[in-house]
Amino acid sequence: MRILLVHDYATSAGGAEVVTRALRDGLRRRGHDVRLLASTAGASGAENGADFSCFGTLSRWRTLVQSANPSASRALAGALATFRPEIVHVRMFLTQLSPLILPLLRPVPSLYHVVWYRAVCPLGTKLLPDGSVCRSPWGRVCLDGGCLPLHDWLPLMAQMRLWRRWRDAFDAVVANSESVHARLLEDGFTDVETIPNGVPHRAARPPLEGPPVAVFAGRLVREKGARVLLEAFARAGLTDARLILAGEGPERPGLERRLAELGLAGRVELTGQLTRAELERRFESAWVQAAPGLWEEPFGNAVAEAMMRGSAVVVSDGGGASDHVLEGVTGFRVPPGDVDRLAAALRGLLSDRALAERMGKAGRERALARFSEETWLARFEELYGRLAAGGARRSGRP
Repeated sequence: MRILLVHDYATSAGGAEVVTRALRDGLRRRGHDVRLLASTAGASGAENGADFSCFGTLSRWRTLVQSANPSASRALAGALATFRPEIVHVRMFLTQLSPLILPLLRPVPSLYHVVWYRAVCPLGTKLLPDGSVCRSPWGRVCLDGGCLPLHDWLPLMAQMRLWRRWRDAFDAVVANSESVHARLLEDGFTDVETIPNGVPHRAARPPLEGPPVAVFAGRLVREKGARVLLEAFARAGLTDARLILAGEGPERPGLERRLAELGLAGRVELTGQLTRAELERRFESAWVQAAPGLWEEPFGNAVAEAMMRGSAVVVSDGGGASDHVLEGVTGFRVPPGDVDRLAAALRGLLSDRALAERMGKAGRERALARFSEETWLARFEELYGRLAAGGARRSGRP
């Protein structure tokens, strides 16, 4: 089957981009001809994994581009004409490619694979400036609540109105978690299917030994909660424990200053961005992996991958990541931003090797049952077959 994947970015730096490449590569292994259309934003040379490219930018003009990007429409028209896909599988498209691509999809069986909250929130986080979860529909509240300045609010409201007007171009809407599914229903979508992400199978990690180690993997941005983790690690009071923070982002300088203030310079390592192979090698010694996000994580790939490895996990309660965790069995769920509760959970695991081993083993069993990459790919193949055969339209229109 000829399948065109559409995604805002062709890099391998973000979790959504890693999953996009895994989907492409997995479908190719299963015999499909899969091409990727993406913007050039953030990608150059070997880093650009797109087969078809359009203009993209990370500059201050990005708001205008994501609201109306004619280059994306031209690139998609060219891909449809030359590649002639049997299925168009759209993932992220509202941060670079813009809704102008949607009318072109009407003649081709197409699905929208929703991987975060951007379909229902111009910021994509459903977080208010004070850190609380937003339950209001997008609109004037985005300006009055301080989420967007006027110069961004105007074009993004135009974008969201075009998106709502044309979203029936899709024949199916798929969420990657029950959390995303719920937010779509709140915004008026109907008949949304949920297909959880798959993660690569790997051998279980070796038995735990050496000093206790906690790890974190993710972008160093406020909503991922690395600062909260650092504070909790210090408060846990385990002088023999170590913390590894893998990732890059704007919060790094502040984290470096804070760990020095807390006297943790010899016990906390900021590794920067790691390749997947290097991250797995470094994390094999982890007694616990933390995902202390301040937002409702849409899926939580890092948590699913930690469980597949056999690591116990501590996550913020709410969102897709917390759905993975059986409380007290595979790890712990704590209220977002609660430093004391997070510190207690870390202390419990980092001071009890047997508990960390037991929870890690239970987590791996759960990951093998829930997050098989081959099952994930097979479910999309089945959906493609239904759409290509001209089954009932599943537009997700309110």
